[in-house]
Amino acid sequence: MKLQLSHLRLLVANYKDSFLFYRDLLRFDVDWGDENSGYAEFNTGYVKLGLFKKELMAQVVPSVEQPSYVANRDKIALIFAVDNVDEVYQQVKDHHAIVVTPPQDRPDWGIRTAHFRDPDGNLIEIYNNLGIVN
Repeated sequence: MKLQLSHLRLLVANYKDSFLFYRDLLRFDVDWGDENSGYAEFNTGYVKLGLFKKELMAQVVPSVEQPSYVANRDKIALIFAVDNVDEVYQQVKDHHAIVVTPPQDRPDWGIRTAHFRDPDGNLIEIYNNLGIVN
């Protein structure tokens, strides 16, 4: 099993201001999204920096797996591209990782995902492209 770190995703409460900060102040090129999209990716070189509204990520990761108070929700998610989400998911599950969501297609995103947590509780997403979005 080989993982490739592809994104660092910040789960932000103030999406528009965060987007403008990374685009206008830090001058990262925008690969996807805008100040109103709720999700954006910036080209930082080798690893993409993603911004995602916390509320939108909370729709993907069940609230039972989230802290009950909004301020304590995840602030970052590590995103790894893999060749086969189902295979990696099974390996993670077999090693008794804390599974958050099983593999599922997300056609709107153009990817298949699964989520789990590291031993410290950090949210991790694995994904592979579905081949429907460029």
